[in-house]
Amino acid sequence: FSSILNRFYCISGKSQLLFALVFTTRYLDLFTSFISLYNTSMKLIYIACSYATVYLIYMKFKATYDGNHDTFRVEFLVVPVGGLSFLVNHDFSSLEILWTFSIYLESVAILPQLFMISKTGEAETITTHYLFFLGLYRKDLSQKLLPLQMLRVQ
Repeated sequence: FSSILNRFYCISGKSQLLFALVFTTRYLDLFTSFISLYNTSMKLIYIACSYATVYLIYMKFKATYDGNHDTFRVEFLVVPVGGLSFLVNHDFSSLEILWTFSIYLESVAILPQLFMISKTGEAETITTHYLFFLGLYRKDLSQKLLPLQMLRVQ
């Protein structure tokens, strides 16, 4: 397991940074409403794990991170997604716009990782497993969010 942690050359730090931004903007309701201890705990764990991963990639294991191949220009994702979240949202409030931003950004946050793999022309087994389970998570999340979106419209 430690050999996996010591190699970040196949993981896109930019994708991880985008996912940290996704969870931060999605869970800002932590400051405005309390649902349950479990809900609050899980939101904090998601945010903490996201930033811990970013820290590990960019600080602790910086020597093994391949920034030369992680060259995707994330501003080409963040700026259009930000504009779209202002134009297409449920309610024109700051929390709703940021929540919408997180949903849109999550759908494209994997692009820097895919771009990095296409540049290197190779992917380790652990990276392909990561991508597979991330896709599985997205499929599961979209099935859960669709009914929530319909409830919000009513």
